[in-house]
Amino acid sequence: MIEAAMIWNEPNNKSHWDPEVDPDWSIFADTVTRAGGAIAAINPAVTRVLGGMSPIDPLWLKRIEAHGALDAVDVIAVHGFPLDWNLWSIHDWPQRIAEIEAVTHKPVWVTEVGVGSFGAEEVQVFGLRRTAELLIGRVPRVFWYSLFDLPMEWGAETRHREAEGSSYYRHFYMGLIRPDGTPKPALDDYAKVAGEMGLMQWFHYQDPRLDDAVAWMKRLGTKKLRTGLSWADSFRPDAIGWFDRQMEALAEFDVTVTFCFTPEHLGVQPHHTSAARDPQAFADFCAWMIDRYAPAVANTAVA
Repeated sequence: MIEAAMIWNEPNNKSHWDPEVDPDWSIFADTVTRAGGAIAAINPAVTRVLGGMSPIDPLWLKRIEAHGALDAVDVIAVHGFPLDWNLWSIHDWPQRIAEIEAVTHKPVWVTEVGVGSFGAEEVQVFGLRRTAELLIGRVPRVFWYSLFDLPMEWGAETRHREAEGSSYYRHFYMGLIRPDGTPKPALDDYAKVAGEMGLMQWFHYQDPRLDDAVAWMKRLGTKKLRTGLSWADSFRPDAIGWFDRQMEALAEFDVTVTFCFTPEHLGVQPHHTSAARDPQAFADFCAWMIDRYAPAVANTAVA
């Protein structure tokens, strides 16, 4: 069920990793090294993915390499949203991939790419079609962000929220399905490539959309899904019950699971973007999740 484990999400984006706590990413690199080793110790067949960088930055990747963290991962991941947040053209996707390939020998996956419908739903249709043309076959994995719009009342994971203006509000229009459950025009275009382009969908704690998501993905023919298991959520009441329900529901898909979000009481600062005071505690969480949901299968074949 779990084919890959991603270690954190967008660590070079201050909305997901606090640079004031870890300005040179040395703590992050230590976190990756420990988590990568812990995952491999439980199941070496699980592909380990460096948390998708956003923005796409080869110099940042070289810094992480200098700290030794790339020895603990198998794949480098990138995220890109050129029609919403990035200051480059959607047509530059091949160039952006090549910039990362030039500084690493590891495979490059696009674990989040999306185009929102904030301005017009027709823009999303164009963006999905062009993204598929540029990335399917160019990289081993592509995950479209996302299946569902983010409900406005849930809020988005950013540092400055409404003060960011339209950049903040775009977060709520990235899905192929509106909050009322009706499909946007781009959903039909996604269905044409669903077997080759996975979906990236976060599920919040006790997310009421889980069953609908599974039904939609089966209908669309989606094969691969990227989602997350939150370290912070693991301290909520009945967290394991929720994790079990989530992973059981997703059993038919090839899942890339993202481990991230620091529990406030374990961070250098009391915030989910903070580095942990003890990075080994995060590695232990990763090992626990892999052992529970993707344990190594013993070879029982008769010689």
